This record gives sequence, structure tokens and C-alpha cells, in this order.
Amino acid sequence: MQDPYNGRMSAGEMRAAGGLSLVFAFRMLGMFMVLPVLATYGMGLEGATPALIGLAIGAYGLTQAALQIPFGMLSDRIGRLPVIYAGLLVFAAGAALAACADSIWGVIAGRVLQGVGAISAAVMALLSDLTREQHRTKAMALIGMSIGLSFAAAMVMGPLLTRHFGLAGLFWVTAMMALLGILIMLTMPKAPVRLSHRESGVARQALAATLRNGDLLRLDFGILVLHAVLMASFVALPLALVDLGGLPREEHWWVYLVALLAGFVGMIPFIVYGEKKRRMKHVLAGAVAVLLACELFFWLGGVGLHGLVLGMVVFFAAFNLLEASLPSLISKVAPAGGKGTAMGVYSTSQFLGAALGGILGGWLYQLGGLPVVFAGCALLCLAWLVVAVGMREPPYVTGVRLSLSPTAVRNTRLATQLLAVPGVSDAVVIADEAAVYLKIDALTLDREAVDRLIS
Repeated sequence: MQDPYNGRMSAGEMRAAGGLSLVFAFRMLGMFMVLPVLATYGMGLEGATPALIGLAIGAYGLTQAALQIPFGMLSDRIGRLPVIYAGLLVFAAGAALAACADSIWGVIAGRVLQGVGAISAAVMALLSDLTREQHRTKAMALIGMSIGLSFAAAMVMGPLLTRHFGLAGLFWVTAMMALLGILIMLTMPKAPVRLSHRESGVARQALAATLRNGDLLRLDFGILVLHAVLMASFVALPLALVDLGGLPREEHWWVYLVALLAGFVGMIPFIVYGEKKRRMKHVLAGAVAVLLACELFFWLGGVGLHGLVLGMVVFFAAFNLLEASLPSLISKVAPAGGKGTAMGVYSTSQFLGAALGGILGGWLYQLGGLPVVFAGCALLCLAWLVVAVGMREPPYVTGVRLSLSPTAVRNTRLATQLLAVPGVSDAVVIADEAAVYLKIDALTLDREAVDRLIS
């Protein structure tokens, strides 16, 4: 049995992981760059209102949420590459439509079309096809890192590009990034076969159980609220920097740069503490409480530029901590063989939250201005805090998929025998894949006993 924990990635695996991470990064960069500028520049579009600006910010999430899982399943049928190429072309077409628009409705239509290019599930499935089991977690972590870096870069690049090229120019840059993603895809190594892998794709058989799992639903609610608060806040924060901080919109980039860098550094000790001391529930609940405090701080108003910058530093520290820890918690809580399905529902909740947050933020601003937006975000955070406090401390386990010998596949008691091995907390045998999915505590696992049973 190949060791699922050690060894180096091959050159082909590194190329696949790096290339797909760039595809993800370029696509998400295009999604995120409009966040810090649409509220301040979008009001110059014909027919623009605060409510419609909010709709434009969150519109992509509606189609993304609806198509995320279906397109992942479609890639199992017709292949990964056709879905990915089509998705990137549609995304580029949506950006071009928004770039050519002179009304807010044209921008909304472009954002909706961008969301139709829902390729995340297909990209993750292709990554599973191109990497060995023992390196898949590292490859997926690389993609997660690329998404986080793209968000940070977008907060700075969006205001700078819009300052020099306008809102239309920003969307044209977004379209070019999608086309660049297609060029990167052309360099990908060929996958010999599409693999059936329940840890990276949605399995219909696991969907009902996932939707009934209370701990997973708490985390799904959390990511929905987190991105709803993010999108609603970005309807208000750029305007607050202008109205309360007196900072011209062309200078907003440095605020986001300072806030994101300081926030990133600030979250690291809490992540380390939570994982090392196995107290991630307390860290999660604390971060939600900090997010709530930030929204109440913004709601007070009259804080001036320095107060806004300080509040945004703390806001992004809490946001980055939650954004990084929630997927890890999904991996811990999901049953053996159910991570891919759990992540599919989680991603759908994330995009749905982005859509609801943009729409809600724009409507609340139109209803009562900045204080009402921040008050609405505070109420969402309060609801999440109530849910988070009630969750259980997650199990500190890792999911692995191991291939089975023909003899082991025929062993009808294999799952029961594996559960008796120290360090194994869950086991699911999938005979059709000749594989077993385990949830293990790497610190206490008896690897030799597992090896004997599966081979």
C-alpha cells in the first residue's frame, strides 16, 4: 500500500495542481475585483439604484449556486475538460457583456452569465483524476490557498484597475483572465481515466445523508452567513470610506491592502491554537462574535477613517480565520466517503450566501442607508453565533481513500474489522471502486493493522 501521508508529488502532479490553482485564481480574481468598486463606480450607470447595485454584486451567486452540483455531475458523464472549457468561455462572455453595458441591468445580466460558468466542481474532479490519493489533500490545499490569495489581490487590484481603466476596463480584464485560464488548461497533462472518488465529487447516494447531518448543516449555515455578510458589507464599506472617512474612491486600494495583510497575520495564532489544542469550536464561535462586534462598531457610525481602517483590519482577521477553518471543519465532520458531497453542498451554500448578501445589502442601503446595512449584518452574525455555540467540538480526524485487494473486496466484515483498529473512527467500503474510505486519527492509527486488512 502506498503511504497516504508521505512522499513527494511527481512533476506531472505539481504541474496539474499549480495549473488548476491558477485557473481557479484567475476566475475568482475576476469575480472578486468588482466588490470594492461597484458600489462607488456603479452609481454612474444608467438606471442604477442601491438595490440594483447590490443585485449586481451578488447576481453571480444565484446561477453559481444553482449549477454548481449539476455541472459537477455532468463532468462525470461527458468529461471534465468540455465542462471546464465551456464554463470559462461563458464566464468570459459574461464579463464582456458587463464591459459593454451602459446600464445597471446590462451589468447584472453579465454577472448572472458569469455565474453560469460554474466549473469549480469539475476542476476539483479533474484534480482528483490527475493526482494520486496520497497527494490529493496537498493539491486541494494549494487550490484553497490560491482562492484566498486571489481574494486579497482582488481587493487591491480592483480599485487600481478601475481608477485607470474604468468599470468597463475592469470587466475586460476579467474576460482576459478567463481566456488565459483556457490557455493554462491546454497545458494540463491528460488524465488516463475519470476516477470515481467520493472525497472530491458529489455522490448521489450520499446527498440525502449529508442534508440530514445536523453538524454539517450548521457549517453550511455558517458559510452562507459569512458570504452574505461579506457581500452586504461591500455594498456599504466603500461608501462608508467616502462618506464617513472622507477618502476618495481612487485611494481605497491601500485601505484594503493594509486591512487584508494585517488581518491575515492576525488570524494565524488563533488557527494554530485551535488545531493544536483541539478547540476549534471555541475559536470558531469567538471569530463569529468578533465579526458581530465589527458590524456593531460600523453601525455606530462617526468613527472616521482611522476607526474604519481599524474595524476593517479586525473584520478581515475574523473573516480570514472563518474562511480558512470552515472547509477544514467540513472535512472533519463529514462521514467517511462523504467529503465530496459535503463540500458540494457547502459550496452551494457559499454562493447562495453571496447572492443573498448582495441583494440584502443593496435593499437595506436603499431602505435606510449605511446604519441599516450594518445592523442587518449584525443580526445575521448574531443568528450564526447562536448556531455556532450549539455545535459540538469536531472530531480531529483525516479522511483517506485506500485501494483494496480482490480478497479484501470480498471480505463482508472488512468495515467492522477496520473500525476495531486503533485510530480508525469511520469506515465505508465501496466494492464498485475496490476502495475503502476511512476517517483516521493520524496520531493513534495502527497503520500496519490497516495494511494487513486491506491487502
